[in-house]
Amino acid sequence: MSPKDTTGPRASHARGPLSSTGKITRRAVIAGAAAAVPFIAWSAWAARPDGTGTTALAGSNGSAAPAGLRGPGGSPSASPSGSPSASPSASPSGSPSPSTSPSASAAASASASASPSGTPSATPSPTPKPLDPTRPGLLHSAADLERVAGKVAAGAQPWTSGWDRLVANGRSAADWQPRPLQDVIRGVPGDNVGQMYADIHAAYQNALRWRISGEKAHGDAAVRILNAWSGTMRSLGGNADRFLAAGIHGYQWANAAELVRDHPDFDLPRFKKMLLGIFYPMNDDFLRNHNGAVITNYWANWDLCNMCSVLAIGAFTDRKDLVNQAIGYFKSGKGNGSIKHAVPFVYEREGLAQWQEAGRDQGHTVMGIGMMATFCEMAWHQGVDCYGYDNNRFLKAAEYVAKYNLGYDVPFTDYTWQSGPLSIASHVGWATHTVVSDYSRGHVRPVWDMVLGHYAGRRGLSAPWTRRMAQRIRPDGGGGDYGNGGGYDQLGFTTLLDAR
Repeated sequence: MSPKDTTGPRASHARGPLSSTGKITRRAVIAGAAAAVPFIAWSAWAARPDGTGTTALAGSNGSAAPAGLRGPGGSPSASPSGSPSASPSASPSGSPSPSTSPSASAAASASASASPSGTPSATPSPTPKPLDPTRPGLLHSAADLERVAGKVAAGAQPWTSGWDRLVANGRSAADWQPRPLQDVIRGVPGDNVGQMYADIHAAYQNALRWRISGEKAHGDAAVRILNAWSGTMRSLGGNADRFLAAGIHGYQWANAAELVRDHPDFDLPRFKKMLLGIFYPMNDDFLRNHNGAVITNYWANWDLCNMCSVLAIGAFTDRKDLVNQAIGYFKSGKGNGSIKHAVPFVYEREGLAQWQEAGRDQGHTVMGIGMMATFCEMAWHQGVDCYGYDNNRFLKAAEYVAKYNLGYDVPFTDYTWQSGPLSIASHVGWATHTVVSDYSRGHVRPVWDMVLGHYAGRRGLSAPWTRRMAQRIRPDGGGGDYGNGGGYDQLGFTTLLDAR
């Protein structure tokens, strides 16, 4: 194993680091192929709210401002989907049954129509050299990708099996054809967001194949998808779930685009305009106003996905103000996505910390670990060590979630919150979790090697439960490998890209 990096993060492309100026080691990446527990479509995880709204790209309908924002209902049962009042028992997050939502159907049909281009290969060509040596710089640096390419070219395991899993995923086919939409909708009749997230993952996976193998067809495929969407999309609307779509898919679009930003055919200015005109305003609005709800109404994941999007868009568009906004919220934001609200209780003697959604269900809890890991990894490449913030608070939370989902007991402290609109009376809408939830216990998402790769790989810290979980599900996959809906929340392939 290579020596551990103890000097802190280095900003890979922010014009000067935002905090620590230490050097970051090149990342070795592990790959893999393992069957995984399917994910249920997000729409089956919680009751739908009635708030609707749309954010339009400036110039398309005369306004770029969010419209029709309405707060949640006054009773817990009417709260926005994913808010603390949504009952897991109403719709099992761990169910293997397929979703029947329009978005899931769209993604499923797209997946079925695609087949891998070429057979899995362990001997890729040299990775393309970026025009800007500080790019890419969100989830992956140029050094990361070069090291992955070297491991795969050498046929090293488990990197090679991880590469094979990426190649076998239908969304990584070079002949993937985009299906861009002018108006994307989530959570109401006409829901078509699945058509977008299938294309996002196809763009990301093709971009990875280009960066790792040097195969021109895959770089061209990624650019074809990205250009089609930036030239077509004008709005993102729906009920409260539109904020989830803006957060999850905002950070994903930015990461896919970052990988091909120096491709000669990529329309970089137009893609920046799409992210800054449609996605960022919704991210910013949610983090400031929370859809008109009391601050504890929305679970940590709602904040976290929007925090990820602000950070990714800021870094991609060279907007330091956005990067600093996201980092500031992580440290001291009022909502449940900030570090001390997402991880409210620490058990120092056990080396564990309770996740905010642990009393709700394990599907969303594991999602939260993935979202915070994504945020910390992108921040690391901006020169900011969020992983280590408050004495590695996030590591303790990851250990807690991994341990419980491996079948072991963990401590639990009562967690109390209020749900409802800002107008709700101060004594109304309160509820308490008194035990850790075993609902969807053992839930699998492709997130664990990202956590392990930093704490154990970069830092040399002990992370026994995270290691066991990562090893148990290796090699992990990506979009489409874990079902529809929630199975596309993470970009995945963390064994290939993050393990060390």
